Amino acid sequence: MMDLADNVYNARLGRDEPKFKRWRSVGLILTYKCNCACEYCYYACDASKGGLMPVDMAIDTWQAVIRLAGEHARIHLTGGEPFLYWDHMVKILEAAQAKQLGPTDMIETNGFWAESDDVVRARLILLDKMGMQRLKISCDLYHQEYVDIELVRRLARVARDLLGPDRVLVRWQAYLDDPRDLSTLSAADIRQAEIEAAQAFPCRFNGRAACDLADALSTKTIEEIARFNCERAFLDARGVHVDPYGHVFSSTCSGIIVGNVSKQALDRIWANFHPKVYPMVSTLFRQGPAGLLQAARDQAYVPRNFYAGKCHLCSHIRQYFVDHTMCALVVGPPDSYATETPA
Repeated sequence: MMDLADNVYNARLGRDEPKFKRWRSVGLILTYKCNCACEYCYYACDASKGGLMPVDMAIDTWQAVIRLAGEHARIHLTGGEPFLYWDHMVKILEAAQAKQLGPTDMIETNGFWAESDDVVRARLILLDKMGMQRLKISCDLYHQEYVDIELVRRLARVARDLLGPDRVLVRWQAYLDDPRDLSTLSAADIRQAEIEAAQAFPCRFNGRAACDLADALSTKTIEEIARFNCERAFLDARGVHVDPYGHVFSSTCSGIIVGNVSKQALDRIWANFHPKVYPMVSTLFRQGPAGLLQAARDQAYVPRNFYAGKCHLCSHIRQYFVDHTMCALVVGPPDSYATETPA
């Protein structure tokens, strides 16, 4: 396990100054492709998106986080929808098992594939044998616009019978217990239900969530948002996500690239990462998203009167940069952003 002082930022700090935490949890985004196009998707995934993480990249990153965090290292597989590439996901798990990398903390899915008890049971038995600790099922009004709730019910029921209730997470169980019948709702009613769901359950306004959904919940002025920076968000992030192209995102800050594992191992990215000097991150670190406004205005960005919060402001500006092919080394890839510019 690496020492905190192995990081270039931490090495110059005093004993009592807040340190940049070790990354010990890594979410491997196997693909941006998904059978859903949820309004709140942090990575703007849908059927038109692409990417498929090579097995070697997944294993190299897995090994790197073990070097970095030792016994505290955790890996989870996510997307997009990883079960769209079932055989490929199995190859990654087989390779990890062959190298004795330890268990997979969690695998996420929306359950679209749960067409029968036999299919569910066969796949979960295999995943259990290959070290999956927990299954996380995405279940909410947004996903259920695309996935039949009965498939999710089947997956949750069989998984709990087979794995035990403690190893099955449903996000959100409250919705699975009392789902909405979307077939009876008009488009306007569905939009209102989506807004109410975003108010009832935590939502981060990144990716597609920073578009129409955030617009409907925008009540904060730039002056209000400007009071907050992102220092603690970067220092306290104990995890990262790595996308199918190797881009590394700190915590849940999708679309802000802090390194690429195809160019440098994850533990070396952590060791060399200095939040006060890294492009764009340095501005967010000191000033928060409001600090990006001047550079955005210089490129003809027109600020809105209201935003849903600081993540919405940040995402809105970065979406503008992506649409105008700016800051591509730090802002991207396009797959992690909406395909249409938010108003």
